[in-house]
Amino acid sequence: MVRYAAERLIQAIIAIFGVLTIVFVVMHLSGDPTLLLVPQDASAEMIAQLRQQLGFDRPIWVQYLDYLRGLAHFDFGISVVQRVPAADIVASRVPYTVMLASGALLVAIGMGIPAGIVMATRRGGWLERLLTAIVVTGQSVPTFLSGIVLIFVFGVTLRWLPTSGSGDFVSLIMPSIALGALSMSTFARMTRISIIDELGKDYVRAGRARGLSLSAVVFRHVLRNAAIPVITIAALEIGNLLAGAVIVETVFAWPGIGQLAIQSIQSRDFLVVQVIVLLISFVYVMTSVLADLVYAIVDPRIRMAR
Repeated sequence: MVRYAAERLIQAIIAIFGVLTIVFVVMHLSGDPTLLLVPQDASAEMIAQLRQQLGFDRPIWVQYLDYLRGLAHFDFGISVVQRVPAADIVASRVPYTVMLASGALLVAIGMGIPAGIVMATRRGGWLERLLTAIVVTGQSVPTFLSGIVLIFVFGVTLRWLPTSGSGDFVSLIMPSIALGALSMSTFARMTRISIIDELGKDYVRAGRARGLSLSAVVFRHVLRNAAIPVITIAALEIGNLLAGAVIVETVFAWPGIGQLAIQSIQSRDFLVVQVIVLLISFVYVMTSVLADLVYAIVDPRIRMAR
C-alpha cells in the first residue's frame, strides 16, 4: 500500500509541474502586461523603465527559473496590477469558491446518486422516465444559461432568492444548483450504469434466490461493488466544479477565484493567474490520487494487481 501511494504521489508531482510550465509559457506569450499598466500617452522610455522594474525585460527562461525558485520558498510573486502578494489575493477568494463548490457537490451527490439508484432499479416505470428527462436537461443546458434562467425565475419573477452577491446562505442556493446540475447528471448516469451492470451478475441472482428483496441486495452488496466508477467521477467532478465556477461566479457576481481569474486574465496579471491555475491543478491531481487510494481500500484487488 505504501509503494502504491508513493507511485501516485510521484505522478502527481510530475503532473503539477507540467501544468505549471505550460501555463507559464502560454501566459507570457499572450502579450506584454506593462502596456496595460501605463497611460496611453506613455513614452517608450517610461514603458521600458516599468518593464525593467517588473522584470519582464529578462529572457523568459530566466523568469521561469526565478518563478520556480520562488515556489520552492512558497513565494508566488507580487501581482503586477495590485502590487501585493499574488497568494494573498487568491487566498482571500478561496473561501467563497470552496463554499460554492461544496454546495454544488452536495447538490450533485445528494440528487445524482439517489436518482441513479432509482433509474437502475425501477427501469421502465414513469419515475425512471421523469428522472431521465431531468438528468438529460441538466446535462444539456449550459451552466451560464441555467444560471440566467434561475435568476429570472426565482430572483426577478418570484423574488424568492437574491440575484447576485454572497451575503448569506440563501444567496448560495441558486449558484450551487447552477454549478451542480451538470455534475448531478454525471453522477446519476454513472450510478445507473454501474448498478445495472452489477444487477446482471451471479451474486445478485443468488441473493434474490435466497429470498432477499431487490433493495436489500442493492444496498447490502451492489452499491459497494458499483462504487469504483462513482469514486472516479467524484474525484474528477471536484476539479470540474472548481474550474466551472469561473462561469457561475461571473453570472452571479460571486467573489471567488473564478471571477478573479477572469479579471486577472483580462489585465494580464500573470502571477495571479498562475497561482489560480496551480491551485486548481493541485486540487485536480490530489483528488485523483485520493481516489486511487480509495480504490485500493474499496477493492483490494487493484492494489494486488499492482
